Amino acid sequence: MPLVTQPLRDEHKELLPLLEQVKMAADAVGGGASAAEALDRAYRFLAEHLLPHAEAEEAALYPVVGRIMGSPDATKTMQVDHAKVGHLTEELRQLREQLADQTPSAEQARELRRVLYGLYTLVKVHFAKEEDVYLPLLDSHLTAEEARTMFDAMEAAAQRAKQG
Repeated sequence: MPLVTQPLRDEHKELLPLLEQVKMAADAVGGGASAAEALDRAYRFLAEHLLPHAEAEEAALYPVVGRIMGSPDATKTMQVDHAKVGHLTEELRQLREQLADQTPSAEQARELRRVLYGLYTLVKVHFAKEEDVYLPLLDSHLTAEEARTMFDAMEAAAQRAKQG
């Protein structure tokens, strides 16, 4: 029997290899032009894909989880994860601007690694919590129609987030 949350599981499977770009960028810090390119790829992934995904979850997925769990605060810790990802992504943006095609100093390199490894770990754990806790809950409580409605709302919210 197919799981009603399969579309979100599939999306996570698509995002996880892209998340590896964040770790690769951290590993490459201080490595010249290729490191700068890796940093740019990681930032684009975060800003253009991951943050819209997070906004879509907050707009459409988490309210359904809260309803099923009987508390609108049931997803509060996950929302805190999203806020932290947003904060660290903004830190990364600022660090990239400070560098402006320069080789990072030892302190800047440490900060870049802290932000990038922090983002990588936070997102990996966040996805695991969704996959291990929320998705099985949704699979056992949603009809296929309810899941389709939720995913349509997530898609619309992600598109709005990408537009600005």
